[in-house]
Amino acid sequence: MDFSIGTILIYVIAGLVIGLIARFLLPGEDPIGLVGTILVGVVGALIGGYLWEAIFGDDQDGIAWIGSILVAMVLLFVIRKAMGGRSRTTA
Repeated sequence: MDFSIGTILIYVIAGLVIGLIARFLLPGEDPIGLVGTILVGVVGALIGGYLWEAIFGDDQDGIAWIGSILVAMVLLFVIRKAMGGRSRTTA
């Protein structure tokens, strides 16, 4: 796997998009900021994309985004429950 600056940038942008979509589809207040959203999106993309292709095959042109967003939503839900209503503090 090639981890050049361009590849990492693509992962960050895709993570941001997937994380933002997950936050939009899962209403409520989020205890994470922009970096947390990117991380949730990247992890959701990696796990969700892999699971989607493992279940439905890799001939689904670009539809693995659905699995990525669903996993990101689950991760976001788990983070919200784990944080137990704590809100972000700004210094």
